[in-house]
Amino acid sequence: MKKLYTLFLLSCSILFAADADIRLSSIGFTPEMSKKVSVTAECEQFTLVDANTGETAYTGTLSDPVYQKDVDQSVRIADFTLFVDPGWYILNIENVGQSVPFEIGADVCAFPYTTAMRAFYLWRCGTAVSGDHKGDHFEHDACHLNDALKDALGRPGQRRDGTGGWHDAGDYGKYVTNGAFTLGCLFLAWDHFQNKLESVELDLPETAPGYPDFLKELKWETDWLLKMPYPDGSGRVSHKLTRLNFSGMIMPENDDAERYFTDWSTTAVADFAAVMAMAARYFAPLDSAYADTCLQAALSSYQALRDHPQHKRFQQGDFHTGAYASDDRDDRLWAAAELWETTGDSSYLHDFEQQVRNSQPRMRPGMAQASEKRHVDFDWDWGNLRNLGVFTYVLSEQTGRDPELLQTLHKHLQLTADDIVETADRDVYGRTLGERYQWGCNGSVARQTITLYTAYLLFHNKDYVRAASDAVAHLFGRNVYNRSYVTGLGHNPPMNPHSRRSVADDVQAPWPGYIVGGGHSATDWVDVHESYQTNEIAVNWQAALVYALAIFL
Repeated sequence: MKKLYTLFLLSCSILFAADADIRLSSIGFTPEMSKKVSVTAECEQFTLVDANTGETAYTGTLSDPVYQKDVDQSVRIADFTLFVDPGWYILNIENVGQSVPFEIGADVCAFPYTTAMRAFYLWRCGTAVSGDHKGDHFEHDACHLNDALKDALGRPGQRRDGTGGWHDAGDYGKYVTNGAFTLGCLFLAWDHFQNKLESVELDLPETAPGYPDFLKELKWETDWLLKMPYPDGSGRVSHKLTRLNFSGMIMPENDDAERYFTDWSTTAVADFAAVMAMAARYFAPLDSAYADTCLQAALSSYQALRDHPQHKRFQQGDFHTGAYASDDRDDRLWAAAELWETTGDSSYLHDFEQQVRNSQPRMRPGMAQASEKRHVDFDWDWGNLRNLGVFTYVLSEQTGRDPELLQTLHKHLQLTADDIVETADRDVYGRTLGERYQWGCNGSVARQTITLYTAYLLFHNKDYVRAASDAVAHLFGRNVYNRSYVTGLGHNPPMNPHSRRSVADDVQAPWPGYIVGGGHSATDWVDVHESYQTNEIAVNWQAALVYALAIFL
């Protein structure tokens, strides 16, 4: 930690000298990462200089300028991917200036990863939390200990236990659909990188003795989700647990308005069934009884889906907090895949394959050919999570898959991963989403690393890992703003996220490790807390960031 703080001071000491025309990943690079820098000034030559000795380590020629319409800039690229010597460096560019200092080394993603993953702990509801980051102390007292009333379930004035879990975003609500989706992405990270993650210490309280810290944190959210099914054993699951309206900018322990379990939806039931099936798999080696509790909950909710084949959409009614409501077909597909993977029961396999065949293949935005439609989506999120089910299916070691469907899904995954690589290579800032912007698009950029690495596991194409590193670089400074999108990490990070804790507490810095949503166009992101549209934080985006950083641990 002392070394990290020293290097942080080094960065600050010469920050004034960095040229704003030079945009790069300010957290640095592992040796195997793509190492590209975007430059928005006229130039030809660059020199990589040892930050400690001033000696030249590498020289190169920048690319020809490329004009990109969405950013309205002509950009040249300095590429030193082949340089792998560990150390601290500065990029000098003739007639332009120098970059912020950055590190090349095997551990450059360790501190960002730990900070981003600990952000989930700092999101915990129902308990006091505390932590330190770069000299600042963050804490809040136990909150929302009266969760929650059952008025919306026809039991006015009655309560049952709904404490725990994570606050969903910049607000203090708790949502089954987005919470389950977030856990699903994090369980995938565990599945793909367990050998890296199981030894990483996150300095967590001992809430799950014997668990590695990564799964300890996931169990905190799983414990809460297990409180969301109706107590009648029907398998139906409340869609969310919130107040009627969002709170003001107050600390969570001061949010004393009544909170409620809501009515159920088939989307929440399906997402709950899917993630409980995953929890049963990954917790089984640690606690077989707890894993069986998860599995029984998954089976009960999946039966509820079979009993209610028509979509029951969540209705907000008197609630004005987040809806997280969507069509349930992708969610049912995901649930079937996870139940099959956990149990090996062919009836779930049949359900999944039938639902894939009946589902509508989608085109990547901008594609005009009907033949380009695929069952693996280029851009996806909590409202379109078919990819999670497909990834489980194509990577499974279970027997019985339909060879023709498997071949089709392999092809669609490969084509989509190739599209992401091509998009990143074409974009002047290596943005894997290209000229596509929407709510939470930074989370989408991070989430594409899941698609890329899943494809890498099947096809071993190193271009997929290279594009994933371009996504990480974009999020940490190689972008039109020349800024990190993650609080407390990298060069000139967000200081005013839409986060009630960061606004309400007395610490000058925002709570650390959180990725903000990003602009709805290339140039409309604003770092002000009122801009919930562009500067909010959210668990689903955070899970994608954790996965992206885990690739490069």
